[in-house]
Amino acid sequence: MVAQPDGAELPTPAELQPAGAGDDSRRSPSGTGDEGRGPIFGRGRIFGRGGSGGDAPAGGWRVIADKEFGDHVLSVRLFILIAILGLAAVAAVYSTTTFVRTNAQQASGSTGLFVLLFSAQSPSSQIPAFSTLVGLLGPLLGIAFGFDAINGERAERTLPRLVAQPIHRDDVINGKFAAGLAAIGLVLAAITVLVSGFAFFELGIVPGPDDVARVAAWVVVTIVYVGCWLAFAMLCSVVMRRAATSALAAISVWLVLTLFASLLTGIVADALAPVPPSATLDQQVANAQLQLDLSRISPGELYAEATAYLLDPTVQTVGIILPSQQPAAPSILPFEQSLLLGWPQGVALVALTVVCFGVGYVVFMRQEVRA
Repeated sequence: MVAQPDGAELPTPAELQPAGAGDDSRRSPSGTGDEGRGPIFGRGRIFGRGGSGGDAPAGGWRVIADKEFGDHVLSVRLFILIAILGLAAVAAVYSTTTFVRTNAQQASGSTGLFVLLFSAQSPSSQIPAFSTLVGLLGPLLGIAFGFDAINGERAERTLPRLVAQPIHRDDVINGKFAAGLAAIGLVLAAITVLVSGFAFFELGIVPGPDDVARVAAWVVVTIVYVGCWLAFAMLCSVVMRRAATSALAAISVWLVLTLFASLLTGIVADALAPVPPSATLDQQVANAQLQLDLSRISPGELYAEATAYLLDPTVQTVGIILPSQQPAAPSILPFEQSLLLGWPQGVALVALTVVCFGVGYVVFMRQEVRA
């Protein structure tokens, strides 16, 4: 206490300090004075994750993912996509099973007959194989779940309120991508079970362990392939303000890569490695190899090659094979060997997915969200 001339006593500055304020043991590790919140404050401020502050939970993306996944499961677009893929799958497998049934004597005892139902096409039918239809229609599944992920929230003016919640900003895009990937996995798993059950009841084929492993690996590769288009659609959703514009851009890229990829790669290959009228074998091989390498920029080509390795145990290469390099008799590869052959294509699909999602992530984190 400090004595005053009139006899009154005033408290000293030490006595005015709150209890425990001078105790360093009660301070947070980050030095902010907020007990138990130091690590969250530090992480949000160092890495610039944004959000509403240091109270953001570490698993905020799970909250967003649960909410978005529930919306996807109950949405009309999910049932429409399941109906389209289901009808295409049943038509393709029915055509294949009909061909197998008519040639049951030749097909009996064949190795990998169950997985060939996913990848083989009936010679007497115009319906493509089931895996081919998935490679063609699968991108629509990813685009449908990603084209309005961000700009849809912005158009409804719910994005500022969403970011204002006690979560980090990147939890929004992370949760939406995780929810879309989970919905894609649910649809593909349901279609695969439907095709497997149809083949079992129609032909009575019981898959072996090798068949189950091949189909499971193919489903994983398919999820990554469709997830690549999901990441690209979300990138369009982040960059473009209108959902219709982002959907149009994503579908346009899909159509170009699906319908005109071979034409464009052929033009570029002819320009870089021309084939004159009297071309040698080496010149023809160089042109074909360059065209094959350029076509592998497309996710569809990578997926087709990985599918050929996984679902056909007799495929040993998808590259250029000269007549002198063809084996005398086709051999059946074990699942491990087929997985090693298709591993580069799977890694390339993962890399494309990471690049598309990474670009969208960076752009979203740098955008201004106005109320």
